[in-house]
Amino acid sequence: MAGIYIHIPFCKQACHYCDFHFTISLRHKSSLLAAIEKEIFMQRSFLKGVDINSIYFGGGTPSLLSAKEIDTIIKAIASNYKVNYNPEITLEANPDDITIDHLKDLKETGINRLSIGIQTFDNQMLQFMNRAHRSKDAITSFDHARKVGFGNINLDIIYGLPAKDHQRLDYDLDLMVSMSPEHISAYCLTIEDKTIFGKWVKTGKLKEVDEYFAAKQFTMVHNKLSSMGYNHYEVSNYAKDGFESRHNSNYWKEEQYLGIGPSAHSYNGDTRQFNIYNNLKYITSIANGEIPSTIEKLTKSEKMNDYILTSIRTSWGCDLEKLEKEFNYKLDDRRSEFIKSITGKELAILKNNVLILTPKGMLLADSIASELFD
Repeated sequence: MAGIYIHIPFCKQACHYCDFHFTISLRHKSSLLAAIEKEIFMQRSFLKGVDINSIYFGGGTPSLLSAKEIDTIIKAIASNYKVNYNPEITLEANPDDITIDHLKDLKETGINRLSIGIQTFDNQMLQFMNRAHRSKDAITSFDHARKVGFGNINLDIIYGLPAKDHQRLDYDLDLMVSMSPEHISAYCLTIEDKTIFGKWVKTGKLKEVDEYFAAKQFTMVHNKLSSMGYNHYEVSNYAKDGFESRHNSNYWKEEQYLGIGPSAHSYNGDTRQFNIYNNLKYITSIANGEIPSTIEKLTKSEKMNDYILTSIRTSWGCDLEKLEKEFNYKLDDRRSEFIKSITGKELAILKNNVLILTPKGMLLADSIASELFD
């Protein structure tokens, strides 16, 4: 199985923490959408005929597009790829874009999963982050989605936001759980240099929370959501039974994926591909029949390290037998002392020859993975 990701690089305004590729100008929207449609055709051999089980509209803010524009892209995919019956089709949406009429139209296109960027219900913090919506919009957008009939909704929340205590996060989690979405993605605030927050940190206007504060909040999120029936199946992701994100799981399970649009990434088992981070250059290159991307041919060692990095973040863990069979890498021999160390510290468990991180270990997922690399 494989997934297709469509990057829609348009936003109403720039959130102060966002490091993704986007523009707040819609001037070239029509040209860019035409280029996306053409790239879908141009890339049709990249996935080698593998069936598509998920389509994901990310950004940026895909909910800025009309249902007609979304439908055109979905139909282009269906015309050029073998799409499974009832694929998961996700649209990222901001609360301020979600109206009853827009949702009805989106549902008609085949969109069957929404990912709503709530981030927090605190209006002061939303304004500080330069989000376009307010708490009331977040609640209303969710209610509208339910009314229209969406039965698979993800809500995004950010923790590790500047605060003197944990009261805001407590409130956010209580309210979010009361809404009972099928899926919750909880991300720790990461401050990148080129963002407004990054500039504020440099000038002293903003102080980043320390790692102990962030770790405490990670544990709060885990404890609260786990106690309410959500499965913590990946470091940042929680789902009710049967509602794990099919698209994101493709990434973590080494399935192939194709990224369409400026800045989109792709992987087909042999190569990684990275599209250019420039809208006009992307449009021009596609118009000239060229895909503006960098391609990396993966070595056996790189493929193995990718598997370790992604699998160790999940509740299904890193399969040591798979490493030995596919890569001739006996992890339990090569890293035996390290594995003893992390299991002894209750950062991981070794069960049926699968290495699985505990919630405590998930806090250190990337550093643990790097110690396991070849």
